[in-house]
Amino acid sequence: MKKSLGRRLFLGCNVVFLALLSCLCLMPIIHILAISFSSGNAASAGKVLLWPVDFTPAAYQNVFGRPEYMRAFWVTIQRVVLGTSISMFLTILTAYPLSKETTQFGMRTFYAWIFVFTILFNGGLIPWYMTVKAVGLIDSIWALVLPGAVQVFNIILLLNFYRGLPKELEESSKIDGAGHFTTLWRIYAPLSMPALATTGLFTIVWHWNSWFDGMILMNHPDGYPLQTFLQSIIIKMDLRFLKSQDIELMQKLSDRTSKAAQIFVAAFPILVIYPVLQRFFIKGIVMGSVKE
Repeated sequence: MKKSLGRRLFLGCNVVFLALLSCLCLMPIIHILAISFSSGNAASAGKVLLWPVDFTPAAYQNVFGRPEYMRAFWVTIQRVVLGTSISMFLTILTAYPLSKETTQFGMRTFYAWIFVFTILFNGGLIPWYMTVKAVGLIDSIWALVLPGAVQVFNIILLLNFYRGLPKELEESSKIDGAGHFTTLWRIYAPLSMPALATTGLFTIVWHWNSWFDGMILMNHPDGYPLQTFLQSIIIKMDLRFLKSQDIELMQKLSDRTSKAAQIFVAAFPILVIYPVLQRFFIKGIVMGSVKE
């Protein structure tokens, strides 16, 4: 059916508006990238807009040029891989029983409220640190992974997704002799890929951007994840970690170029991962939203 003139004008305005909005979203990223490749003097003088001025990779040489940075990067990679894998495994195992009706799992409501309670209240920083120390996790990669392994928001999102699946799937699997574990891993898990991609993205972003727990739970910079190490070196400019050969490099930098490089290094992996998972994102959010 042929579209009316008003309809065509409306669609055209939508395209123009969304294109302008996309440009506005990209401009800050391009601006940060331009600053990170500019000289310290040009960045400090405010001469950089969307293109580098006095192009220099000094900021990235500062970030990647020393083994300490690459070690911190490797710690973050380990944290993301281990943390996401463990968190998703526990999220799936927890969301499945909580998605059942009370006729199938009588204590469902009780356990669900226990998880919700942890969103509203927590024991505080000192009891949290003492607990992590008491179980011997300080100065290990597991201190960055295990304390935050159970993400309650992700559990709520996934259990509501499970509740939206046809109940006939589980009934037919029971008729075929499948138990709960078989039903979960062979039926529910493959069908919940949109929700798993969404919760996985949330978990990856959280682990990648987290720096405070690394500062608290690691007593030596060798165990710092990337964000914690960059916070110590670039934001604080802690001179204890600088070597003599870095003095000439630091002269080419400014506070703005260093922070711009830090921001872009931190954002780049997410910028790569997000388009891959984006096609699942909206479906996972909508289907996993709170239902009556």
